[in-house]
Amino acid sequence: MAKKTVTTDISKTIEFVLEVDKLKGVLRKVRPISEERYENTAEHSWQIALFAMSMARTVELKVDVTRVVGMLLVHDLGEIDAGDKFVFAQDGWEERKAAELKALERICGLAPKTTSDFLLGLWKEFDAGASDEARFAMAIDRSMPVLLNLNRKGGSWRENGVTYERVVERVRPEIESGCPELWEYLKPQLEAGRRKGFFATPAS
Repeated sequence: MAKKTVTTDISKTIEFVLEVDKLKGVLRKVRPISEERYENTAEHSWQIALFAMSMARTVELKVDVTRVVGMLLVHDLGEIDAGDKFVFAQDGWEERKAAELKALERICGLAPKTTSDFLLGLWKEFDAGASDEARFAMAIDRSMPVLLNLNRKGGSWRENGVTYERVVERVRPEIESGCPELWEYLKPQLEAGRRKGFFATPAS
């Protein structure tokens, strides 16, 4: 590769990585365990990437962990343009997916083409959920807010009127499919949380 091309690609890579700095300003609906502020999406991405590396070793899962981590670092980049959508919202998910893909194409398009194509490929693989790596990544992504809310005595579930039934309906399929051992751990934790009043009361 010619020196001029290398210099140009480095410049584009830096432009991309500075653009994703904006993810630090996207607030989610979940609070860190020991703070009253809401977490930002960059913090979430870092935490689930580390969680995935740790959990894959814990349960001795046969997946490409590097690819899993890549998916988890990329899958929420679209929130820079689209903002965060509460995971327990009942509708609007198809429109959301289209908005995030458009955002990914813009953001990743700042990087050199080979990098852009690679990152978009990871996002699409995660979104499709067809590979073992994607399913495991989804399980980790769904689990982390559950763990934070359990440690905050309900946290955003109580703040936003989310019932136990809605939480289980929303998170169980992807966690159980991608990492059954993790669901077996979380299931009694959620049941205990229900007994302790961590969830909203179902409408009669």
